[in-house]
Amino acid sequence: MQPINLSSRDLEAFLALAEAQHFTRAAERCHLSQSAFSHKIARIEKVAGVALFVRSTRNVALTPEGEVFVEEVRRIQQDLRHALAHLQDLATRRVGKVAVAALPSVAAVWMPQVIARYRAANPMIRVQLFDSLAQRSLDLLRAGTVDMAITAGGDLREFDLTELKQERFFLVCRPDHALARKRWVTLPQLAEEEFIHLARGSSVRQCIDAAQAQPLGDAGGLEAEHLATVAALVAQGLGVSVVPELTLFHFRRAELAAVPVRAAHLVRPIYLARRKGKTLSVAAQAMVAEIVAQARD
Repeated sequence: MQPINLSSRDLEAFLALAEAQHFTRAAERCHLSQSAFSHKIARIEKVAGVALFVRSTRNVALTPEGEVFVEEVRRIQQDLRHALAHLQDLATRRVGKVAVAALPSVAAVWMPQVIARYRAANPMIRVQLFDSLAQRSLDLLRAGTVDMAITAGGDLREFDLTELKQERFFLVCRPDHALARKRWVTLPQLAEEEFIHLARGSSVRQCIDAAQAQPLGDAGGLEAEHLATVAALVAQGLGVSVVPELTLFHFRRAELAAVPVRAAHLVRPIYLARRKGKTLSVAAQAMVAEIVAQARD
């Protein structure tokens, strides 16, 4: 199939002649000499492979094929105007969508404020939030379901990363525990404690296990998947736990205390991950800016 070598100016010239039905007036409308305009129309008809106009000494009329073509050209121009208007709406964030996957702690602590500010500035942008554990967040990012993921731990080399925070860890225990009134504690001080562990697949557990040679507490201690469960078990005096800073809202209750853990290697880096080579939309770029600002506040 031969390429169709017609420009937008060619189509404008065709419409001008169809509407003016006069070569001189149509040429003036297009700011062309009559000879240049006539040459342009002849080239359009050659590309079309059919006569589009019937010429007479006094005026010009469309052939039946020309009448069909003029409607098609008008439809194309209307579609182009709509497409450009939509692009302008996307560029100025009047329409669009942005999707974020985030660790549950980040989703609860950072994202409500982020989304509130974002919606105030971009009321027509639809925001989707997936509060998911680290692996699930990355799966959503790989699948293209989300524009970005706020995650921790794991092999992240396949993604573009922005480090948002280095989280400290805290011991959580009952207020009557022997360590509850300490200014800080060390990992060796916790070696003999009855421990309540988070699930092995969690980014929190991975950070804790990687920070020391020996597991904390009894290997046969209680294990829970959800921080709310850990908080309830600790409150009943069934053990202690170590959790990162952003999760402390689960433990803000009278029957619990939180003490900083002093351990140079015990930190949980929080990253904003994006697919490599994938350019974010203007709406998603604005969301990234809000997330980074929240993390660094």
